[in-house]
Amino acid sequence: MTRRTKRAIIWSVVGVFIAIAALVAYYFIAIYNQVDNFQKSGEESPFYNVQTTETKVEEPPKWEGTERVNILLMGVDARGLKKGEIPRSDTMLVASIDPVSKKGYLFSIMRDTYTKIPDHGSDRINTAITHGPNTAMKAVSDLLGIPIQYYVYTDFQGFIELVDAVGGVDFYVEKDMKYTSKADNHEYDIDLKKGFQHLDGTTALQYVRFRHDAMSDYTRTERQRNFLTAVAEKMKSTTSIMKLPSILEKMNPYIDTNLSVEDMWKLATIGYSSQMSSSEQIPPMELLVEKNIGGSEVLGVRDEDDLKTYVQEVFNKKGEAANETDSGTSTSSSNGSNNSATDNSPNGATSSEP
Repeated sequence: MTRRTKRAIIWSVVGVFIAIAALVAYYFIAIYNQVDNFQKSGEESPFYNVQTTETKVEEPPKWEGTERVNILLMGVDARGLKKGEIPRSDTMLVASIDPVSKKGYLFSIMRDTYTKIPDHGSDRINTAITHGPNTAMKAVSDLLGIPIQYYVYTDFQGFIELVDAVGGVDFYVEKDMKYTSKADNHEYDIDLKKGFQHLDGTTALQYVRFRHDAMSDYTRTERQRNFLTAVAEKMKSTTSIMKLPSILEKMNPYIDTNLSVEDMWKLATIGYSSQMSSSEQIPPMELLVEKNIGGSEVLGVRDEDDLKTYVQEVFNKKGEAANETDSGTSTSSSNGSNNSATDNSPNGATSSEP
């Protein structure tokens, strides 16, 4: 081999490494730019009109990266609202991750739960967000007895974009679901058939919104937890990771959060290596009591101290329950319900909570 040939080979190899380095740099810069824009400020923030009136509510606690982190996820129906108007949250979930045990937990909060809203008396918990994200985080924190460090806020369109961006999700729909409404010009009608199928953003939204059956919001919150778990698993796939910059770009206009870029990197690292351990409804059935407040039906908590104890018991489950969650199934020892975390096959699906 001549010296010229050796040089050509060396420079070819160097060129390949430079090209790879450039692609990697572009990939991470693209991700950084999109993630950095998730945190909206000024008039770009959906909470622009409440930022000046939320000063009485304490700032969320700081996360150091080694203790449990709790994130409030809120989905809203922003159709027909003017700029600056904040709708009540249609969906409220808390994602909790323990960076030490690498266990994740998902709590769905019934939106009609009647509780204290900081500086605004008592009301349904889904009204808390109308007073700003700090108020919503503090209300949920006080209800569950755990610190809420972060929030992520999106509307229906953001959910659709997320599911479409990951290529949809293969999922088992446990029964036929049919609902029509003239009020919204049939834009959000629901028409799903029972069976294992591929759900895109639009059909996925139909699935997680459906509550027109005997158990209403009880089964809807379970469906939401199961489907979001499936989306999280899909996000871990190699294909989704490679498409991450474009996924984030499509979601960007519909997301607001107090997460910094640094926080997101830490969470992404922990979340990727963590396993969903439990999926629960709040309040659990045995602590839930129906009430009539001012002529409206709401859901009360039988004993708020017992609810806080229940949340800690979920975190501390060991033995048989832990073994079951390791195999992908979460078991609630308190309410006796079995929720499928990752198995969406016909045999693994659950159609209702008891």
